[in-house]
Amino acid sequence: MRSDNIKKGLARTPHRGLLMATGVSKKNMDAPFIGIASSFTDLVPGHIGMRELERQIEKGIHSGGGQAFVFGVPAVCDGIAMGHSGMRYSLPSRDLIADCVETMASAHQLDGLILLSNCDKITPGMLIGALRLNIPAIIVTAGPMLDGVCRGETKLTMVTGSFEAVGRYRKGEISEEHLIQMEENSCPSAGACQGMYTANTMACLTEMLGMSLPYCSSASAVSAQKRRIAFDSGMQIVELVKKDVKPKDIITKDSMLNMIKTSLAIGGSTNTFLHTLAIANAGDIDITIDDFDKLSRQIHQIVKINPSSTLTMTDFHQAGGIPAVTKSLYDANLLSNVKTVSGLTIKDIAKSAYQDEKIIPKYEQSEYTQAGLGVLYGNLAKDGCVIKISGVDKDCYTFEGIAKTFDSEEDAMSALEKDKIKAGDVIVIRYEGPKGGPGMREMLAPTSLLVGKGLGKTCALITDGRFSGATRGICVGHICPEAANGGVIALIKDGDKIKIDIPTRSIELLVSDEELEGRRKILKPFEARVTSGYLAKYANSVSDASHGAIV
Repeated sequence: MRSDNIKKGLARTPHRGLLMATGVSKKNMDAPFIGIASSFTDLVPGHIGMRELERQIEKGIHSGGGQAFVFGVPAVCDGIAMGHSGMRYSLPSRDLIADCVETMASAHQLDGLILLSNCDKITPGMLIGALRLNIPAIIVTAGPMLDGVCRGETKLTMVTGSFEAVGRYRKGEISEEHLIQMEENSCPSAGACQGMYTANTMACLTEMLGMSLPYCSSASAVSAQKRRIAFDSGMQIVELVKKDVKPKDIITKDSMLNMIKTSLAIGGSTNTFLHTLAIANAGDIDITIDDFDKLSRQIHQIVKINPSSTLTMTDFHQAGGIPAVTKSLYDANLLSNVKTVSGLTIKDIAKSAYQDEKIIPKYEQSEYTQAGLGVLYGNLAKDGCVIKISGVDKDCYTFEGIAKTFDSEEDAMSALEKDKIKAGDVIVIRYEGPKGGPGMREMLAPTSLLVGKGLGKTCALITDGRFSGATRGICVGHICPEAANGGVIALIKDGDKIKIDIPTRSIELLVSDEELEGRRKILKPFEARVTSGYLAKYANSVSDASHGAIV
């Protein structure tokens, strides 16, 4: 075992003494040493229930014959960080988390890991760390939040009950008293926010990737089932250590293609583009944005979950969750039969899955014809950009509008709040990319305000930043090259026409090449917004979004 490096032989007498100081018995000194990388924090709703899950995982590890050690990693709540400078730290925290996992497991020569995660950047960060280490590992995602209820309005979510509710209040649809009541009832329990936003999308994809036990992604954070899954994961990691089953045995090109197909079929967050590419990079797996583009032309969506419909993760779980999606896709010969950390194969999971076909139908019986996500190319994004097709009304698949440009999210929000945005406008938010932001902030606040104001079908928003998984509407993100790198988005002027065409997967700035060349000659060089600290280091080393914003 790898832990023999810190506990075997006469020379390791000091090490054993220190381990005994932590409470390790002489008998358990020979047991596999399993780390529990916990992202528990009182600051993040998705993580506040993790102390109980830590206990369950620990019980499972000890019941399986292992020795458990808990250590912490950071966690950022994107909802709390949204709409201000704090959001610049969200995406960079993915790499910070990977570094923490790698550091703790390597410094202490752990034999295996349970990675206790939930929210947006934590899960991909832990997957990246697991691949770097390549020691047996299982991800336990803490699960979704219960649905909110207010004044008889059921299935209230963090987005509909707060972000979009602000727009409804400003429009005069609801009173201030009603807004306050929605605020108090939109997030009624521990757990990841209720829709197929980034946290739950990444949990679902991690399960399909084979790195979590079945139903882990959708079992409620406050359910007994979640606690049982945590316990079983603790038991199973000891088995993986004994059998030497490592992340690179599970995360292969075939399993990653399964992951991409699932993302397209469930219409998850556009952030999955960034995270999938970064995970592939960590595992030396040949996956590019072109794989997304190719598959998005072949795969159609089978289920829509909030924000693309009124269904929540509670409904998704009750309909069969990822095993039901696995059954739909596997029966349609769309998935490779790879193995998972549970010991089951994809075929095994599909065969035993419960499926409520009214919510998660058979693939060929789906009412949808498009993938849930798409990649657009054109003179405005020669290296690509992304759109959540599932969040766009069919009547808006082709949209042409007039540009209104803003060099920060704050400027765009100010214009929205002052009613300076009107039907037919294309809001352009630039200098918010990985380098320019720095940190590639999410634009949930402006997109939610657009929808709340009733402009979700008559305005578009494009950015070199990114979107929350909770975003819906005609919203195009990850525009590459970004403005800070001299991308065409930096050359747009107010009044320019922009055309977004989902059927042809294109995005065009309707300005001549000659005019753009003239504008480029007078474009001022980009000046960094942050010149010291973690964000400055990040900005100096981060790649573009089309390569996963990899450091």
